[in-house]
Amino acid sequence: VQLQASGGGLVQAGGSLRLSCVVSGGTFSGYRMGWFRQAPGKEREFVAAITWSSNRTYYADSVKGRFTISRDIVKNTVYLQMNSLKPEDTAVYYCAADNSARSTAWGRAGAYDYWGQGTQVTVSS
Repeated sequence: VQLQASGGGLVQAGGSLRLSCVVSGGTFSGYRMGWFRQAPGKEREFVAAITWSSNRTYYADSVKGRFTISRDIVKNTVYLQMNSLKPEDTAVYYCAADNSARSTAWGRAGAYDYWGQGTQVTVSS
């Protein structure tokens, strides 16, 4: 399974970005896809996740109401729409795939089996 993330960039506070993650190399009906982020000097943290088949979503409290995760099963792509961005959202964003959507560890990085290369998001104040 390969994941290719894109869409990062520099944006002013209050602005929006949409990240994309193209997934290939398998069938994903039993998967959960997630977005994590890591700021300099900090641990990687959960942002959002979505189950491929049921479209169930999960969010970190810090992004609820601002970020939206979605997936396109035809394009094999997972999106993270980020609105009302804040400087504290600045980080490298990673997409990840968990091959067991039944796992309850949707917020734990260690539960994910495959990772993309990351895309930088910088929010200026």
